[in-house]
Amino acid sequence: MLHLRLISPAARTDEVTAVLQNSPGVTNIVVLPGAARQPRGDVVLCDAARESANEVIGRLGWLQDEGSIAAEQVDLSLSKVATDAVEEAPGAPDDAVIWEELAQRVSADARITWAYLAFLAIATQLAGIAVLQNSLVLIMGAMVLGPEFGPVAAICFGLLRGKWRLITTAFKTLVVGFAVAIAITFACALVSAWLGWIDIHNLDTNPEMEFIVKLDKWSFIVALLAGTAGVLSITAGKSSALIGVFISVTTVPAAGHIAVALALGAWHEVAPSVSQLAVNILGMVISGTVTLVVQHKFWPQVGRRSSV
Repeated sequence: MLHLRLISPAARTDEVTAVLQNSPGVTNIVVLPGAARQPRGDVVLCDAARESANEVIGRLGWLQDEGSIAAEQVDLSLSKVATDAVEEAPGAPDDAVIWEELAQRVSADARITWAYLAFLAIATQLAGIAVLQNSLVLIMGAMVLGPEFGPVAAICFGLLRGKWRLITTAFKTLVVGFAVAIAITFACALVSAWLGWIDIHNLDTNPEMEFIVKLDKWSFIVALLAGTAGVLSITAGKSSALIGVFISVTTVPAAGHIAVALALGAWHEVAPSVSQLAVNILGMVISGTVTLVVQHKFWPQVGRRSSV
């Protein structure tokens, strides 16, 4: 269930409540006349099944200009009417994509932030150390820590909606993020080489680490599967599944390998890692976009009258 808080101009509150009462899956409707101060108006509260959210938000979209719409997840709802509302709404809650929620999430993930750069730089450094030490444990840690799927999902959503500004911003975030992360890891590896801690022989990978630089048909297939799983985990709110996506793709390990190979002068190792990084991102963008298209066009959900 979702809990909705609506602020409506007093003159249009009846219109708001009529929409809520006529929408399947909406219950626990409460009206607080004159309770809102900024903006001024009536406060309307209700609970809605996830499958009904697009319908309600779509029909009350005008409140974004004249009032306010806020939604939050209800973790526990002990109510027969709430249970009946979920049953009344067509489809399954996990299948419902709340498009406005997704739009806000990917918009935030598309921006370059200090936290994003820090996490990606740390993940890439861990991957670089893992390459030098032939450590699969560190590789897995670096893959989980990497935040790069956020901009990838933003690109997918931008392609679905035709929002080229969002696509450009997310692509810039990916490029700048990996450039900064590789540069920092390169500098650290260069210092380590000057200190005599590492040399080119540290890049002699064991067979278990070859997946970082070995580009083949499986690399693209894994990226396609990961992109689909990643978008599904975001739209369905399955954060645990998203961790599996991070472990599946070799974007961060490839970036770490690029950095240490450049620092140690192993130029022949750079191109395969660049190709691996590019193919993984491309595969995730393709499958992620297709998944969103399928969810919007074919999956059962209420929000057919709201725009995407």
